[in-house]
This record gives sequence, structure tokens and C-alpha cells, in this order.
Amino acid sequence: MADGHPKFDVALVTPDGPAFEGEAEMIVVPGAAGEIGVLARHAPLVATLKAGSTRVHLGGSEVLEFATGPGFFKVELDRALALVDDAVGVKEIDDERARAQLGAAQAELEKVDAGESQADRWQLEQRIIHAENQLAVSGRTTD
Repeated sequence: MADGHPKFDVALVTPDGPAFEGEAEMIVVPGAAGEIGVLARHAPLVATLKAGSTRVHLGGSEVLEFATGPGFFKVELDRALALVDDAVGVKEIDDERARAQLGAAQAELEKVDAGESQADRWQLEQRIIHAENQLAVSGRTTD
């Protein structure tokens, strides 16, 4: 993407606060039905997000990538807001933390399958996907 593209306000927010706030040329989020790319002056939009890779294109070749959990995405009045349950910058992914999250979610899902837990299956599946995504985005495997 060449310099000179119009920029717009972008926010990637978790329950712990913003993972990114600022101007960007484009944001690409993992929509439930596929990736959604948004540029300045995009039409209003509301979408559900799944765990995946969120990329904020700042300009030129500068791109910030985050492993993000499920959430919601809203575009309105030249502002994009992604509300996600977790966002970890690719350079900050902690392999041990991601593996621990993966193991805990898999163990809880096994309890659900055995009838020993009332936890929400979809949320557990998304936590597993997010932990696997952190490892994939960082270039590591889940094996």
C-alpha cells in the first residue's frame, strides 16, 4: 500500500483497555464469515468477530499484527472500533501463556463433553482457537 492513502481513527479494545488507538490507512479483522478490510470512508458496518489475526496498516509498509479473540466490530463516521476479548501483539505473544490457555480450555471442554461442566461450548472453542491462533501468528505450532 503506497503512502498518501487517507487515514481514519482505529481502536482495538479489550476489557483491559486499548491494545491500539490511533490513525491507520486500513484495518483487517477476522469476521465470523471471513476477513473484513476497512479503509477510510467505509460504509457503516457492524459485524461479529472470531478469533484470528487483526492487522492495522499504519502507512507505507508498517503493519501492526495482533492475535485477537472473538468480539464485535463497528465502523461509523470514519472510525473503526474492534471490541475483542483479548489482543496480543505478535511481538508480545508468550508461548507458555498461550499453551496454558490452550490446555485449560481443552480440559474444560472435555468436562463439558463428559457432562461435568455447564460452561459455554462456543466460548471454550473460541478460547482454544485464540490460543492456537497466538501460536500460529507467532510462527509456532500447537504440537
